[in-house]
Amino acid sequence: MSVLTLQLAGPLQAWGASARFARRTTENAPTKSGVLGLLAAAVGLARDADRELAELATLHFGVRIDQPGNRVRDFQTARDLDTGKPMPLSERFYLSDAVFVAAVAGGETVVSNLYEALRRPTYLPYLGRRSCPPARPVELAVHPGNDLVGVLRAEPWRAADWYQRRREREADVELTVLTEEPASGSTPNATLRDQPISFDPRHRRYGLRSVHTSTVTVPNPRARTRQTVPAHDPTSLLDLA
Repeated sequence: MSVLTLQLAGPLQAWGASARFARRTTENAPTKSGVLGLLAAAVGLARDADRELAELATLHFGVRIDQPGNRVRDFQTARDLDTGKPMPLSERFYLSDAVFVAAVAGGETVVSNLYEALRRPTYLPYLGRRSCPPARPVELAVHPGNDLVGVLRAEPWRAADWYQRRREREADVELTVLTEEPASGSTPNATLRDQPISFDPRHRRYGLRSVHTSTVTVPNPRARTRQTVPAHDPTSLLDLA
């Protein structure tokens, strides 16, 4: 089994697992359906290519939260092009200034092909919604013969420089890891309907999957070592004899 690591960083991201009419929410981390949609676009799959999507859906998935970002809300208005009538006000949520490391694991050939597709994508990648372009290259590396959790634990901290400087007093940082399979010390604490079955706009369908949460400690490359101040006696220069 090989593992493909992805870097998901941008000014805005949106990873919705559910939508209710004019309200579009976002999860706190990338969803499996969103990341597989990004990969399907890079490969060039049509939205109604359910058979090829089913093959992608067999990939194991996990994500590490390197920089959680902030949740922001936006209101959008639109008009019908034919009638000119205003559409209902749309409320949309995004993650601002977030950075994630996602990983998919599967056969060596499949993973290698996905990596090459990301380097030369058929359709440009975006982070959950078309209005959310990535700020950095998405593809990181292919790790042959590794397990997904082990790769996520070994990956360097990918947070932005300014965010790392904020935590420069910490030699190590603790990051949250979300996987669909149990990891050492993990707890299943959520169920998401983000297992893609069909991206066809006529009948989008998603299945349920479990989410297991664990933590990993990684070194902080911007950590500042504290200098030891020697003991000082202010009366040492005084002649008290």
